[in-house]
Amino acid sequence: MNQPTEPDATISRLQAEFIELLAEELQGFLAAKRIELLKISTDAPALIDTIAGLVTGGKRMRALLCYWGWRGAGGPTDSTAPISNAGAALELFQAAALIHDDIIDRSDIRRGAPSVHRQFSQLHQRQRWSLDPERFGHAAAILAGDLCLSFSEEVFAEVAATVAAPAAARARTVFNTMRAEVMAGQYLDILEEVAGPSRGAAGAVERAQSIIRFKSAKYSTEHPLVLGGALAGGSAELLRGYSDFALPLGEAFQLRDDMLGVFGDPQSTGKPAGDDLREGKRTVLIGYTLQLASKTEAEFVDQRLGIPDLPEPDIARIREIMQECGAVTSTEALIESYQQTAMTALQALPIDQTSSRALGSIAQAAVQRTS
Repeated sequence: MNQPTEPDATISRLQAEFIELLAEELQGFLAAKRIELLKISTDAPALIDTIAGLVTGGKRMRALLCYWGWRGAGGPTDSTAPISNAGAALELFQAAALIHDDIIDRSDIRRGAPSVHRQFSQLHQRQRWSLDPERFGHAAAILAGDLCLSFSEEVFAEVAATVAAPAAARARTVFNTMRAEVMAGQYLDILEEVAGPSRGAAGAVERAQSIIRFKSAKYSTEHPLVLGGALAGGSAELLRGYSDFALPLGEAFQLRDDMLGVFGDPQSTGKPAGDDLREGKRTVLIGYTLQLASKTEAEFVDQRLGIPDLPEPDIARIREIMQECGAVTSTEALIESYQQTAMTALQALPIDQTSSRALGSIAQAAVQRTS
């Protein structure tokens, strides 16, 4: 078995130390909040428990990008409080986005377990409460997501006390922009589901690319990396370089996610096979399919998007159409193009070798993942 090189071993150690610190911060923060809610009612901590489940474990990609953005911009290695605060805020923001996204998409599974709204509806059923368990589940999950957003803001506000004022101001701008863009991107996503069929296939790929850029790519990769650099006082030129690397990486990351949403192994993805088709997601993969397939095949796909109980034979046929018409090949080519653009930009970044290698490793894992 090959032993890791010294730089790779250093990266692994630094990341492990940061992730451990991040986990401790999240656990401590949520434990304190649980006590606060317990004072309100013995029922209220259920909100905290669902949030804790989402921010425990996971790949921590956004937090790690923030950390390496900090390190690459010269952030001190002996002071991790600002960057761990920022990482915790990003994890909480992601959890809020996932909670709300699962409600919007009617997804009952998240990481192989019941999504938050499903957890609450199951609680309702176990307790044999009155009225509609699904409505209760959605309402409670919306509140949990809102609470998580509030927590994210609260944690991020602590950063201002630990960095210089100019850095704090620039970081605040990045954080605020990130939140607004995600909400706008999410709206464009649900709008495309209902308006896409009437807008035609001609611009479907371009519209899907805009959605993934603002709904996912920017908040998954670009803003976390730039946020870390801003907190460390990185120059405007460096932050632009971070964006040049991280934005195409985020787009490749989301395109891979869309591929897994149709072709992924449920044992790896933690979601049912073909779930994106049942949710009616009009992704770049779907856009290429509608443009490249025959009229009959395109109509077959278009008419079945968004059917909640879409049968397996129809899902299998849609997969065949995607492969046969060249939609899969076109999407893979776009992923490769974005990845190459990102890696070229990474090579041009004026950062230390350790940070560069760490970012390259994250990029590779993000694009080549199977879950």
